[in-house]
Amino acid sequence: MWRTRAAAGMIPLALLAALMLPLPAAAQQPPPTAEAEVVITIRPAVERPGTEFEGWGTALAWFAHVTGGWPEADRARLADLFYGPDGLGWTIARYNIGGGNAAATPPYLRVGAAVPGFWRQSASGSGKDWWRPDHPAMWDWSQDANQRWWLDAVRERVKAPIFEAFSNSPPWFMTVSGRVSGAEKATDDNLRPGQERAFAAYLARVVDELQRRHGIAFRTLSPFNEPNTDYWYAANTQEGTHWSPERQAKMIDAADAALKARRLATRIAAPDETNSHLFVEDWAAYPPATRARIGQLNVHSYGSVHQTAVRDIARTSGIRLWMSENDTPLPKDPEDFDGIASALALAEHIVEDLKRLEPGAWVFWQAVETLSARDGKPGSNWGLVKADLGAPATGSHMLYVTRKYWAMAQFSRYIRPGYRLVAIDDPDTAGALSPDGRTLVLIHVNGGLSPRRLDAALSGNWSAETIVTDASRRAERIAAGEALRAPPRSIATFLLRRR
Repeated sequence: MWRTRAAAGMIPLALLAALMLPLPAAAQQPPPTAEAEVVITIRPAVERPGTEFEGWGTALAWFAHVTGGWPEADRARLADLFYGPDGLGWTIARYNIGGGNAAATPPYLRVGAAVPGFWRQSASGSGKDWWRPDHPAMWDWSQDANQRWWLDAVRERVKAPIFEAFSNSPPWFMTVSGRVSGAEKATDDNLRPGQERAFAAYLARVVDELQRRHGIAFRTLSPFNEPNTDYWYAANTQEGTHWSPERQAKMIDAADAALKARRLATRIAAPDETNSHLFVEDWAAYPPATRARIGQLNVHSYGSVHQTAVRDIARTSGIRLWMSENDTPLPKDPEDFDGIASALALAEHIVEDLKRLEPGAWVFWQAVETLSARDGKPGSNWGLVKADLGAPATGSHMLYVTRKYWAMAQFSRYIRPGYRLVAIDDPDTAGALSPDGRTLVLIHVNGGLSPRRLDAALSGNWSAETIVTDASRRAERIAAGEALRAPPRSIATFLLRRR
């Protein structure tokens, strides 16, 4: 545990009475307190099977569907910000296989969310039963050029990228409602009964074709997203589909069979549930044969209940675990590119995920979000970079790099693929050890108003380097001293190297 050492003593009655008197308005804000000495216990030698870290990344989806069509200078700058060696150094990209609404459906999805499918409807096709996956004329491989640009951009910037394909909804003609945004009732499954094999064939063919056309490998395919929730309904503004745990199992079986029929090495990732307690519910309903077909466990962290249960499921089953989606703006925090509040909230959330889930990767939701403070509304701090995603594709685009971007840099630049997560006895600190055991990375989030001094109890001779993001610094190195110091309201990364 962290321990704060403070002097103990009695408060004189006269002073106590004075403290109870009302203060002038200018004196209401308490002055910063003296620096507290905090002691942590670090056990980098503790073995944690399955906690070798693979990297950081984002879902491409909506923002890539927009920005991949921008002028080269703008889209290349974005790709460098996230995947370049001088950017965040991400190594993971999740590609969204679109479902696609019928051509006659009036546009209603939010900006960027209308990711097209790869099917082509013939002039004579009508109803919902016209499509045949084995007919070449029913495929259109010219679709989704913008998001696919990002596949090439990541491949060009990352030495060993990891690609995952994921689906939010089947194509409209495989659904009950005829819309990719969900069933009429949010708790009803929207895939038509008996369509599992057809949908699996669609997903597997897209994986196969895009691998060949872009010279990449999709290591995993996630056939559904946040399935056992009440998020998805026909009038919603994004793709989504409810899946009961029983229908999830049938879809996992069908998708695995479809991948194997095409002789692909791609494995199934599931269930991509919105939080850990629903993950546990889904997993409990899967038959053993279905569980055996899963090559990677995906969970989102919109909620922290039962995270250690998910960790233990991954350990006992011997299946790799990813935290495959999250973004954590502080609720009701107005849009502010330089604000530290949402940056601290994101960093605290990442620390908690790394400590409780112990995942093999941590993947952001949408790295770019549209400007939201408009028409007198305060907006929000979703995303790491802000831009006007509704602006015409032609012409230049202003990019606003937020303080959350620099909070992410405190993690992704220093906990690199191959590092191993280690146990740290402090709720505000996460740690990782380099493959050679000579570099220990500590990331501490100080959300308080007082500076903190951290005393790391390590044997041997270590040098220290400190990188800080706070209200005035953006992942900046600060002067090293004998003590590890985290300024108030900051994210501090300490690089401890064995001499």
